[in-house]
Amino acid sequence: QVQLVESGGGLVQAGGSLRLSCVTNGGTSSRYAMGWFRQGPGKERREFVAAISRSGSSIGYVDSVKGRFTISRDNDKNTVDLQMNSLKPEDTAVYYCAAALVYTYDHYSASSSSYNYWGRGTQVTVSS
Repeated sequence: QVQLVESGGGLVQAGGSLRLSCVTNGGTSSRYAMGWFRQGPGKERREFVAAISRSGSSIGYVDSVKGRFTISRDNDKNTVDLQMNSLKPEDTAVYYCAAALVYTYDHYSASSSSYNYWGRGTQVTVSS
């Protein structure tokens, strides 16, 4: 049974930084494309934030975080991280790590329906 566990959330002032980490337990993370999604207060759906392919060679971001967030992975440690800089109040959300079982090394998806496993989420709050 694959379990994803996020950590690193918290309260930060606007302009600050946080680093989220997600560890894959019960499986080998190199089998999965990995993604980060978020659900803001009062929002009904989770929003795609960033994703990375199995090999790490393909990466994608939602436009609103480009240039501020960086996704990375370490397949030896079964981890995927999201470095978040220049945080804004509108980044406030619960952030979820997700894993998609894919058979190609260079593919990732921005669609939540592509993901097979989800973590419980970690709260990020950015104060103005």
